Amino acid sequence: MKKIALFLALAAAAFAQEVKPLKVLMVCGGCCHDYANQKMILAEGLSARANLEFTIVHEESRVKDDRTHQVSIYKNADWAKGYDVVIHNECFGAVTDVEFVNGIAKPHFDGVPAVMLHCSTHSYRAAKTDEWRKCLGQTSMSHEKNRDLKVRNVAEDHPVMKGFPKEWLDIKDELYKNEKLWENFKPLATAYGEDTKKDHHVIWLNEYGQGKVFGTTLGHGNHTMEDPLYLDLVARGLLWSCGKLDDSGKPLPGYEAKQK
Repeated sequence: MKKIALFLALAAAAFAQEVKPLKVLMVCGGCCHDYANQKMILAEGLSARANLEFTIVHEESRVKDDRTHQVSIYKNADWAKGYDVVIHNECFGAVTDVEFVNGIAKPHFDGVPAVMLHCSTHSYRAAKTDEWRKCLGQTSMSHEKNRDLKVRNVAEDHPVMKGFPKEWLDIKDELYKNEKLWENFKPLATAYGEDTKKDHHVIWLNEYGQGKVFGTTLGHGNHTMEDPLYLDLVARGLLWSCGKLDDSGKPLPGYEAKQK
């Protein structure tokens, strides 16, 4: 029995070594947020939780607070080719070019998983197309003032949310208002709107065409993104979107963080 156990342990270790890291493209930039530091907080924090390899595209307009900038890689129809998942952490809400916006959504519709963070939910909202909103899973056009949010876990049995607190405090963040939920939206957590006097979904899952999407509107400030709970949450959401999260909320074999 000891020999069998040893063999299985060695086989599992060899399998883990053979598994290639998930190739992650992170797109970030835009107004109103500290993307220079957030990209490193996310890349380092998520890599400490899962077997990931990052490529980061960080673009800013030459004009301060310009929300019309079009990230250059999106002008290539194959912009997501070769990546296992894309993290969107951008803030370009005033882009109106419909063809450009539809081109961002299309790879996700075709099957590339997506992780949508914070202002990505408000990006491209000026464009007269619903494809980005369908990709997100919700339509949101505004948020409440910066304040402490009490986040409530409404899907405690889902692998992404298992083991997370029933409620937790997200200090000094922004509550994005849900104006429309699209048909494949699955809520995971809510927070109460002081302006609207109702709950809004702040963590969710979505299916868009062939693509799986994890989203959260939380994460305005660096202090939220640095929170281990937040990083645990995003890591799980990313793994779920790629089909690499088991039923208990742990990475599948080989997709755990590599030991340094």
